[in-house]
Amino acid sequence: MLSRTANQSKTVSTDLVLPGETNPLHNLFGGELLARMDKTASIAARRHSRHIVVTAAVNHVAFTKAIPLGSVVMIEAKVSRAFSSSMEVYIDVWIEDRESGERIKANEAIYTFVAVNDAGRPMKVPELVPETELEQQRFDAALRRKQLSLVLAGKMKPEDATELKALFVE
Repeated sequence: MLSRTANQSKTVSTDLVLPGETNPLHNLFGGELLARMDKTASIAARRHSRHIVVTAAVNHVAFTKAIPLGSVVMIEAKVSRAFSSSMEVYIDVWIEDRESGERIKANEAIYTFVAVNDAGRPMKVPELVPETELEQQRFDAALRRKQLSLVLAGKMKPEDATELKALFVE
């Protein structure tokens, strides 16, 4: 199975925040943003795996900056690491300034997808080869997050979480 790069999965969606998508403070509903991120990230995961993908987990979401009514929102998703059948997708959310065109980072999230066949059974996915320093950082961190998740779920012994342990032991 061939390996792929994060850039090969890169997916960017650009949309406008409309009145029916906002809360009483005239900012984009968090749930609306979650749905947009899920769609964009699922396309990135599908591009990487070339299979049907299902959302397995929303691992992290940071609503750092409100996204006001009328904003142009750009959601960028890339696979940050591929495991056997699962893929971690890192999502960056940007607001484009209407006058200057400058992009301001508003939010970020990390989702996990699993590639499946038509019967819903997990399928192997290509490995991911990071190319940039940021991609390498996200790639390395993905393994630590996976190990933490497995330890918390009781599916891995803490002493076997070598990458996670390395953060705490010299």
